[in-house]
Amino acid sequence: MALVNPHGREKKLKRLLLTGDELREEREKANAFPQVMMTSRETCDLIMLGIGAFTPLQGFMGKQDWKRVCDEFTTGEGIFWPIPITLSTTKEQADRFKEGQEVALIDEESGELMGSITVQERYTIDKAYECKQVFKTTDTEHPGVAKVMAQGEVNLAGPVKVFSESYYPELYKGIYLRPAETRKIFQEKGWSTVAALQLRNPMHRSHEYLAKIAIEICDGVLIHQLVGKLKPGDIPAEVRVRAVNTLVENYFVKDSCIQAGYPMEMRYAGPREALLHAVFRQNYGCSHLIVGRDHAGVGEYYGPFDAQKIFDEIPPDSLEIQPLKIDVTFYCFKCDGMATGKTCPHGKNDQLAVSGTMLRKVLSEGGEIPDHFSRPEVVAILREYYSKLEEEQKVEIKLHKYAEGEIS
Repeated sequence: MALVNPHGREKKLKRLLLTGDELREEREKANAFPQVMMTSRETCDLIMLGIGAFTPLQGFMGKQDWKRVCDEFTTGEGIFWPIPITLSTTKEQADRFKEGQEVALIDEESGELMGSITVQERYTIDKAYECKQVFKTTDTEHPGVAKVMAQGEVNLAGPVKVFSESYYPELYKGIYLRPAETRKIFQEKGWSTVAALQLRNPMHRSHEYLAKIAIEICDGVLIHQLVGKLKPGDIPAEVRVRAVNTLVENYFVKDSCIQAGYPMEMRYAGPREALLHAVFRQNYGCSHLIVGRDHAGVGEYYGPFDAQKIFDEIPPDSLEIQPLKIDVTFYCFKCDGMATGKTCPHGKNDQLAVSGTMLRKVLSEGGEIPDHFSRPEVVAILREYYSKLEEEQKVEIKLHKYAEGEIS
């Protein structure tokens, strides 16, 4: 059997990242273009376009695409797509651009020239409407809503050329993999069915259990870590990578799973983001996406299984990739092992709920991790990280007091 096809009618990866002479020529030309500064989310989206993860998109969406994605989960051409991929700027700047003009795209944090866009359209949107459709809320305490509401007044649309993948290939060498690369690895291993495990926390026992269920069903598992920007308090990608590596080395059958990183920024859009995760995991060559409790959620904005239910609400031919829906997982002391509500008959007093949020909270407060919550090798790595973090915070407090003249 072959791997699933890339998303879209052409069933081919659409990579927009330039190389060689073409890259040198286009980069030189772009140095003379007017510039638009991109937020970290827009920069990540541009890189995802570049590596083919957002196949079949050719650039940032126009107003028809934006509206139909918000309302109907499709682009203007009728291609299934769950979340708008847009680029914004100020009205003053947008008014200076003409249709067909090429504009340089600059990452606002690093100042790096990341690519260019041929401006085909300038348009305004109802930001609150997008938030209500995508996030089911307009509460600016929601990190995804806050990002949308902070966008510029005008969106720019058009095809892009991508010049750079920023620091990701170098910083996450051996982990940062593009869709063409994961597909090649799967083919070399003889895998045709691959389950993707979305990860933005270190792997605890529930993640491990989900991955092992998937291995029983599929040829292998792609442990797919988000290495783009997270919200404050989340554990850095390099720490998570170490934790996953030690877990895989000690508790998984050799060659049953692959760890990789991808450069997207979380939107915390719950059900809609689960669909976006499915779209680009199909481009990476995965046949299944593991969807557990509160996938891509934050706070109390979504029901615990809304991200599973949404796959039943879209047309059946929307995606080739399929959701692997798994109930809430926990450690049961009476069962003496990991279980779900479908396999364990015991009450909540016998069950230890396992979550990344709880793990972060306990570790950041210096508390004791309950037995069976996470593997000891993983806990040791996380304790080391939080210990260093605590020391750095003490130094910062001391320097602040010194600067304020409170200590000498």
